[in-house]
Amino acid sequence: MLAAAAASLDAMSTLNLETASRLIAAGQETARELGVRVHIAVVDPAGNLVAFQRMDGAWLGSLDVALRKARTSALFPVPSSMIGEMSQPGGPIYGVESTNGGLVSFGGGLPLATADGAVVGAIGVAGGLVEQDVAVAEAATKAL
Repeated sequence: MLAAAAASLDAMSTLNLETASRLIAAGQETARELGVRVHIAVVDPAGNLVAFQRMDGAWLGSLDVALRKARTSALFPVPSSMIGEMSQPGGPIYGVESTNGGLVSFGGGLPLATADGAVVGAIGVAGGLVEQDVAVAEAATKAL
């Protein structure tokens, strides 16, 4: 079933609601295994929301963080943690996190790409420790 969604994604080079929902479900499965409650956001390449889900009991303050992680990795198609590395004082993009309405410069945001490398959006996860958020996001992207 996930393979069919990934195949349709490659054929269309766009991220649809069905595929985004499947990514969220895969991420939530990993979050449950880790014992963490998270928010998961899936956005298109412009950072516009395609799908979002908050697990019961996830911290309310993490909602905006998940959205911003996804948006960060959509607008700059690299892991959000890479933005953090490059935006340190003296870094080549120091201060970038204050642009575009606010970006997040730590782990949990990952770009989503088709098999041929076309970026079709991004996913952002927040609510656990950074390492947990990254693990959930990585599990979701593997479902693509």
